[in-house]
Amino acid sequence: MTMSNSVANKQRTIQKEVELKGVGLHTGKEVTLTFKPAPENHGYAFCRVDLEGNPIIEADANYVVNTQRGTNLEKNGVSIQTSEHVLAACVGLEIDNLLIELNASEPPIMDGSSKFFIQALEQAGIVEQEVERDEYIVKDVISYTDEESGSEIIVMPSDEYQVTTMVDFGTKVLGTQNASLKHLSEFKEEIADARTFSFLHELEMLLEHGLIKGGDLNNAIVYVDKELSSGTMEKLKVAFGKESIAIKPNGILDNLTLHYPNEAARHKLLDVIGDLALIGTRIRGKIIANKPGHYVNTQFAKKLSKIIKIEKRNKVPKFDLNQEPLMDINKIMTMLPHRPPFLLIDRILEMSDKHVVGMKNVTMNEPFFVGHFPGAPVMPGVMQVEAMAQTGGILALSTVPDPENYLTYFMKIDKVKFKQQVLPGDTLIFKLELLTPIRRGICHMQGFAYANGKLVTEAELMAQIVKSK
Repeated sequence: MTMSNSVANKQRTIQKEVELKGVGLHTGKEVTLTFKPAPENHGYAFCRVDLEGNPIIEADANYVVNTQRGTNLEKNGVSIQTSEHVLAACVGLEIDNLLIELNASEPPIMDGSSKFFIQALEQAGIVEQEVERDEYIVKDVISYTDEESGSEIIVMPSDEYQVTTMVDFGTKVLGTQNASLKHLSEFKEEIADARTFSFLHELEMLLEHGLIKGGDLNNAIVYVDKELSSGTMEKLKVAFGKESIAIKPNGILDNLTLHYPNEAARHKLLDVIGDLALIGTRIRGKIIANKPGHYVNTQFAKKLSKIIKIEKRNKVPKFDLNQEPLMDINKIMTMLPHRPPFLLIDRILEMSDKHVVGMKNVTMNEPFFVGHFPGAPVMPGVMQVEAMAQTGGILALSTVPDPENYLTYFMKIDKVKFKQQVLPGDTLIFKLELLTPIRRGICHMQGFAYANGKLVTEAELMAQIVKSK
């Protein structure tokens, strides 16, 4: 039985740093890649240590600039080429947070697969972190089609992340092939060592333009889809550093042997996993990619990451307001030192050791409406933040046996955004979650306020509970 993601749901990084050396396929440059541990919620990011200021480029679909030969990212004029094989290894080992340092623009190609990256990461050791992993659960079919190439990617609901790729190159030598990954745990054994491939016609063009510099081409499977001219034969001998070159019965050049009959489809699956890492969130759903390529993969990643952002913003928790509350106003007054007109919450709906949900009915009788735009009453944003903080105060005070002897003070308010107006008649729901465990009475929370099925306010709050004299 393989563990489903819902069981092992803590974020992961590596224990210690580890480095690999090799040559970039397109640049032909010696390059050192160093995997480094990264904190929670960091995700994947590349760092160019050969450039001034060591600029960082996050592995984010919105930084994709070019997918001609691999997936290339660019941020503020700094680029990372061919990111997909490295990222596929990170996803395949279910690592969430990593800093990937490079002293060139392109990771080493190694053997054209993810195998060596997997080995290095395993050698570094994988460790669990404190914070829960964020997973996007697919509820509906989402698709992206590229009319020009006929490529299509869809994602549909499933109990875990699964990927199927179907490739059809319309050549005799490489017809249709499929590959499937049922569980991420199979990536290392089934997919990681599938190598990159190209066709002779592409290779000829690259050789002519001097675009392949990765040394002896022994890291690429070459499908021979046309007659091999003697001129090309000579160039290939040089590129491969071989005395002679021939075509095997299965239509590939004899510089290497296939690991699997469907190695091409498996490598395309590897590319899909690497490119979809750019969504920045784990996916619980089944991906079906028909004729995938870096362009369609990254367009799909952009589309999905946009959908996820919008849904997160509007993800309004559902609460039954007819149910008996966890705390009514009298119970709240035994805990909080505030009194009307400054007591700004009416009920506590739920609470755990990590979160709390409170409610306030906004009525025309609020004292602040007298002076805050009397002709057009709007609840002041600062009052919403205060109400949020009072809800958080309940969570903080629930950690001490005698809450009535404590007061709560603000230490800082950060990243506050007001998205909708709050008007008389609205029911406000406040949800606060701890960002870090409570220590020394200091409570650091992410707060959201909702009304009418929409997010109205969000903020990070830090407060401290202090014993009153």
